[in-house]
Amino acid sequence: MGEQYADIIVDIAHEKLDKTFQYRVPESLRGRLEPGMCVQIPFGNGNRLIKGYVMELGEKCKFDPARTKEIAGIAGRDTDVTDKMMELAAWMRKNYGGTMIQALKTVLPAKRSVKKLERRFVEALADREELTSLLGESMRKKQPAKARLLAALLEQKTIPYEWITSKLNVSAATVNSLAKAEALRVVSTERFRNPVKCGGEADRRAGDDRKALSRDQQKIVDEVMRDLDRGTPGTYLIHGITGSGKTEVYMELIAGVVARGRQAIVLIPEIALTYQTLLRFYRRFGERVSVLNSALSPGEKYDQCERAKAGEIDVIIGPRSALFTPFPNIGLIVMDEEHEGSYKSESTPKYHARETALKVAELHGAGVVLGSATPSLEAYYRAKKGEYRLFTLKERLTGGVLPTVYTVDLREELKRGNRSIFSEKLQELLADRLERGQQSMLFLNRRGYAGFVSCRACGAVMKCPHCDVSLSEHGNGLLMCHYCGHSEPRPKLCPQCGSKYILGFKAGTQQIEEKLKELFPGVRALRMDGDTTRTKDSYGKILAAFANEEADVLIGTQMIVKGHDFPKVTLVGILAADLSLSAADYRAGERTFQLLTQAVGRAGRGTEPGEAVIQTYQPQHYAVVQAARQDYEDFYQEEILYRELGGYPPASHLLAVQIFAKEESAGDALARRLADIVRGDGAAVLGPAAASIGKINDVYRFVFYVKNDDRKKLIQYKDRLEETLEEAPFAGAQVQFDFDPVNCM
Repeated sequence: MGEQYADIIVDIAHEKLDKTFQYRVPESLRGRLEPGMCVQIPFGNGNRLIKGYVMELGEKCKFDPARTKEIAGIAGRDTDVTDKMMELAAWMRKNYGGTMIQALKTVLPAKRSVKKLERRFVEALADREELTSLLGESMRKKQPAKARLLAALLEQKTIPYEWITSKLNVSAATVNSLAKAEALRVVSTERFRNPVKCGGEADRRAGDDRKALSRDQQKIVDEVMRDLDRGTPGTYLIHGITGSGKTEVYMELIAGVVARGRQAIVLIPEIALTYQTLLRFYRRFGERVSVLNSALSPGEKYDQCERAKAGEIDVIIGPRSALFTPFPNIGLIVMDEEHEGSYKSESTPKYHARETALKVAELHGAGVVLGSATPSLEAYYRAKKGEYRLFTLKERLTGGVLPTVYTVDLREELKRGNRSIFSEKLQELLADRLERGQQSMLFLNRRGYAGFVSCRACGAVMKCPHCDVSLSEHGNGLLMCHYCGHSEPRPKLCPQCGSKYILGFKAGTQQIEEKLKELFPGVRALRMDGDTTRTKDSYGKILAAFANEEADVLIGTQMIVKGHDFPKVTLVGILAADLSLSAADYRAGERTFQLLTQAVGRAGRGTEPGEAVIQTYQPQHYAVVQAARQDYEDFYQEEILYRELGGYPPASHLLAVQIFAKEESAGDALARRLADIVRGDGAAVLGPAAASIGKINDVYRFVFYVKNDDRKKLIQYKDRLEETLEEAPFAGAQVQFDFDPVNCM
């Protein structure tokens, strides 16, 4: 066996995480080192020993072998947060592909050059007698600003600097003059940024949101906490119907974990859910809870990690990236709405938060609680096999019942001459709710103002020149690509045949709002979609306005039907309900069932009974039928049969190998070459073929799928392809791996 070398990273807190140093692996350590391991290495001219982390191992020396130093030994294993994060990064790199550096940047975001947040105070140095004397002198000399400041210091010895300049309208020159006279001093303190803004004193009283648990809820809490106390934490799936009080269970479990001196992570699927969820947790845990999401500034993100390390917070809430909060002793990870596709990363490494949460829990000796009204087939399948402990909550916390659901066949509506977006039943119920002063939600599985724009004469669709997708029409008259951002004016004549009949297929939330106002003049409507929630606080503002009954109807895309709790909502209308059934994806039925069930569940969560209208062209499809019945078990039994017959997850495993290339012929050749390699190893391969969207931003996309019942075998195929690409790099092309993909390419 020849020489072996290791790429080692020294300062993982540095912004440039890809700065590595190469060391020779001594014979005594060959076969014992793995990526992620902590080692002792000689560093600098004095050869002092420091800690480093192994990134990659190989047989090629990048520098002069004679001058390459040798690893001194393996560092002693401890419980340092950094060591756990390194081990997690190595696990992700092995299980999801990509490089160790990519995994490290995901798990341990680089320290940024963030300016410290400074807070200044003015503190009185003079005693009351001296301050009183100075105040009298200021008044005699007609110095009102100085007098205001001195009077304030007599009432309060320490005053925030910004309060002095804004409320008292005192200039910096006045403050400095009193500081020179040694009557006061300006004190500066550094503090962490806190992104939690749940205003109002009522929100700040920790413990206010504690509610008595039902017998079924208490049973879950007792059993999970008993396992944690015994040192045998597990993975638990709470299958609770909408409104059954899963959040109360989460909070009680977290309270128990925090009382034992440990920390908790609460994962939520969308930033849109943060406002309501955070408010409930803040009322229970006060300022010991914080949030991490992509809407925060770099300074806010960095400070939340520092607060977690410093022990200033016990609970962090956020989407999948919050899983990597550097808590020293995690006791519980909660994954709410665990079925959501946004828990799967779409960039390398393409990790799933569910499996990664299990690994984080293993490193900390923590428990994992998964919750959903419509569990993913993967989670329910594992619960049925006994890998997860299954708990069921079948009753609504308020004592209410599930909504009455009406399924409307849109084909019949058309036969009766109703060409409106709203069925007759939905119009009738909307009018009733407006008359009674109750709220409604209208859900559309589309975004923006319009869909594609086409020529009615020749059928040509206006497409993006850089992507294999149609352009969407926006209210400003521009056609836009939602993939690469390309925009162009809407043409007056068809570029193919010259016809003037260029029209857009409009089915967006803005059009729904316009039609609603035509039908019900004076109706107060709010719209919540990708276009109205671009700014940092827009989610919270829209949700707060609707919760405060500033609108009668909330119109939106998927983000309005996930996890929100509005007691005054007694009607939900689902428009284009079966749109997701048309997707070329083995998960289409599951997605449709989950979406419809979650949407229906928004109605009747208060004391008033709820109703829902599902408008569909496929009323007999089992996903639509079972969603209307809110019957998960029957849906699962039918869907899992299709998965077993087709050999799709969770009954089997699937590896998507995705190829991206600037040249179409090069991408096709590489896809065929890689597919032949794994096919030659005996793998069952589907494809290769062009992706469903064959080109995005002038990059051609190809994909092939590898099936196997054993996930470890797919990891071996992935390793084989990575070795092939490393030995003979393919210029101008990129390859990514996606295990059990949530979105088929």
